[in-house]
Amino acid sequence: QVPLVESGGGLVQAGGSLRLSCAASGISGFNYYAVGWFRQAPGQEHDFVIASNWIHDPYYAASVKGRFAITRDTAKSTVYLQMNSLKAEDTAVYFCAATIRFDYSGNSYYNRSWYEYWGQGTQVTVSS
Repeated sequence: QVPLVESGGGLVQAGGSLRLSCAASGISGFNYYAVGWFRQAPGQEHDFVIASNWIHDPYYAASVKGRFAITRDTAKSTVYLQMNSLKAEDTAVYFCAATIRFDYSGNSYYNRSWYEYWGQGTQVTVSS
């Protein structure tokens, strides 16, 4: 059983929008977990995109601040990544990840090793 399942990826023109979903399955108390989104472009490492522990303001990569947002529906155990004003350089496989651990400083949420659960990813392609 895959604990996190991403969906909503696809092909979109530059300037367009997409909303990705990350649905949790089998993670008890998921609404207490911090959730992050990472992305991996071809030949690149996983890059941090955005995260939230639902207590403090979200943490953003500089490249997406003002364009991307993270929200959730606790009733559905689902977290969303709203992506607006998409650019060709946003093209990547997007992964969601979850952790029960809390870091008051927020620095750990930028690090992929901080997360216990991962999804399998969804492809986002932005055409220029």
